[in-house]
Amino acid sequence: MAELNLEIVTPSKSAFSGEIKSITVPGSKGRFQVLKNHAPIISTFDVGMIKVELPDGKPNHYSTAGGTIEVLDNKVLVLADSIELVAEIDEERALKAKQRAEERLAAKTSDINIARAEAALARAINRINLKGKYNQ
Repeated sequence: MAELNLEIVTPSKSAFSGEIKSITVPGSKGRFQVLKNHAPIISTFDVGMIKVELPDGKPNHYSTAGGTIEVLDNKVLVLADSIELVAEIDEERALKAKQRAEERLAAKTSDINIARAEAALARAINRINLKGKYNQ
C-alpha cells in the first residue's frame, strides 16, 4: 500500500521530507486536510498553522506565511513563502516584529506600504499565537 510522503520547501531551505499520516493547511478558502489517497489538487494557503501528523501519531506544528500545496499520487509538495516549527519560534523576535508593524501602521506616513505592514503584522501575530498555544 502506498504511503503519503511530504516535502516542505521554502526559497532558502528544505523544512521537512518524509512519510506522514496527514497534513492540515490553512487554505485560502478554509482549512483542509490531506490523507493518503487524496485526489490530486493544487491550492494556495495563507498565513496560519500547518499541522503535520507523523507516522507515530505525533504532530508537528508549523507557522507559515502562505504558499502553494500540490498533491499527486500520495506525494505532497508544500512550497512555502516561509515556515518555522512552532517549537523554534523566537517569541521575543516575534513580539518586536509585531511592535514594528504596529508602529508603521500608526505612523500613517505617505512612504509606508500599508499592505506590507499589515502582512508583517499578521505574520507576527500568527507566530505569537501559535507559540502560546502549541509551545512544544
